[in-house]
Order: sequence, then structure tokens, then C-alpha cells
Amino acid sequence: MLSETITVPPYDGYPLFLTAKRYWTSSSPVHASQASDALTLLCLHGTSFHKESWEPTLEKIFDLASLGGPVRIREAWTLDCPNHGASAVLNEAVLQTPEFYLNFSCEKYAKATHRFLLSKSAHGIDFRTRNLVGVGHSLGGVSMTMLQYMSSAVPFSSIILVEPLLSPEGAHHLKQLRSILIKGAYERRDVWPDLTTVMVSLKSRGNRTKKWDPRIQQLYIQHAIRPHPGSYHVENPYVGFSLACTRDQEAAMYRDPEGATKPIGDLNKVCASRPVHLVLGGIHDFLPKHVHEAIVDPSSGRQFASITTIPESGHLVPQEQPDKLGEIIFGTLVSNGTPPGRSKL
Repeated sequence: MLSETITVPPYDGYPLFLTAKRYWTSSSPVHASQASDALTLLCLHGTSFHKESWEPTLEKIFDLASLGGPVRIREAWTLDCPNHGASAVLNEAVLQTPEFYLNFSCEKYAKATHRFLLSKSAHGIDFRTRNLVGVGHSLGGVSMTMLQYMSSAVPFSSIILVEPLLSPEGAHHLKQLRSILIKGAYERRDVWPDLTTVMVSLKSRGNRTKKWDPRIQQLYIQHAIRPHPGSYHVENPYVGFSLACTRDQEAAMYRDPEGATKPIGDLNKVCASRPVHLVLGGIHDFLPKHVHEAIVDPSSGRQFASITTIPESGHLVPQEQPDKLGEIIFGTLVSNGTPPGRSKL
């Protein structure tokens, strides 16, 4: 799998840098004449992670596509939420201003994604001409849902939501989870003397990281950790490391008052207009079981093209089961255009 990084600088009054990665293989159809029906995937990550966390899943998808069959993938794109990953480092100063400090949200990630898709002069691609499939995990699933009906919307042929942090019956059902996540964000360690210590610390965080795929652990060290900001002001640079997404910024995402409820109207509309596939973890370590049940409740009028549960995974599906997730996503790409499947819950 080949990749390149694209950075869209601030312009037209929008103050944030946007960083994305494009992925393809040597066998990917690259010319428009070869790829009129080939798929372009756009993947959005969850809170406290980064765009590269999709790489193991994308590798599995590209491997399956290379075997031949009805699905051709032109390329895949991943995009950092502007206060995460490489974007957070570029946006460090702006994120301290009143507009963004302790005030980031799912909607701001959706707006950043919308802006990236329309920034043709920066990446040279008119995404409105692509056969576009949206994939989002947790925060990314919420933002992907919001993205569908923004003004000048870029059309998606289908979307795949992985453990979206949505609560159709009200935000109060996530009140306890929100409190736990905010407390955890502020209590987590965020300074280390070297990367070896970071890895030791990461592996010692109990069940949350114990189940992570080793590739995800390594990618986290590479892309969710940055040289400590204070190290730039001493004679020996790059002394010490810290989180790219700071504890304040992570907590701000969890505080988002409307992130779990505002997109439900968009979800209802998009389920009626194109295939929407839902992938859930079978272990209810984040979202309560009754919240999952409310999302898939037939009486809601929402019809999903498929509903798949991974019994051995919790909320962090891309981190815990990236290969299995890749197989499921590839299966949804194959099934698009066929009658909706039934629930595998």
C-alpha cells in the first residue's frame, strides 16, 4: 500500500490546517478512463486517535480487492480532526484561541472534512466526480453523518458507520459515559521522557489498550505522540514527548452537547436515500447495549443496508479488530447495489 500526505493550509478566513493521507496500490486504477466506477474511500477517525489508525484496516481492504471481483478501489483517504494527530501540531496556536479552546466538536470535524473535500486547488481532486464511500468510527461516524447534508454537499454513494457515538433517545443516556471519558482524559498521563517509555505506558493502560492490534500500538506512538512543546525552547531540542491531541482538546470533544443527538435527523434521511452499513462491537464497554438497540430499532423507521456485530470487539473496533473490520467493510462494498441484508446482531 502506497501513501502520500496532503496538507491544506488556512485560506479564505478559515484558520486551521487540514492534513490528510491518500492511499493506493500499484494495481489501483488511477486514470479516469479506467476508474469511472472505481471507489474512493474517505475514512474519519475517533476521538484521541489520528488518521493513520485506519492503515491496518485499509491494508486488508486493498488486499481483498487485489484478488479480483466486482469491487475496484481507486484510492482511500483519511483526514485528521484538526485538533488531533499531525493537524494538532500545525494548529497548536490557533487551538488556544477562544474560538476553539475547549470548544471543539463533531460538527467542527464535519465542517473541516467538507472544506477538505472542496479544496480542489490543494489536492487537485474534484471529489464530487468520484464514486465516494464514507467510513467513520465513533466521533468520525457522527461527523460523517453530519457531512451528508451540509451546504454544497459532496455526494456519497454509501456510508459505513463503525460504533457511531449516537444516541437516538437523548443525550442523557450517555451522561455517565461522558463523565467517565472526561475524567479519564484529564487523568491520563501526557508527558514522557522518551518513546520507549511511551510504549511501556501505553501497554500498561489495562484492558483498553491490551486488546489493541500491535500495529495500532505502533501507529499510535508514531502519530498520536509528538515532541513536547516545551522541548523547542531548550538547548537540547525534542526532549520529552506529549500527546498530539491534548487532554483539554480530548475532553472538549467528549463535552460536545449535541454531538450524539443532533445528527439523528441526518441519519434518518441518509438511511432512506442510500446504503448505510452499521458495524458494532459486541462488548458494551463504551456505548450501553440499550443505545445500540435504539440505533437499530425498526420502529424508528431507519433501515440499514446491513448491521454487523463483532462479538470479540468493544467500541474501539479499528484498534482491536482491524483485519476483521476490513473484511466487513469490503463485504459491504461488494453488497452495495443488492437488496439490503438482514441484521447479524
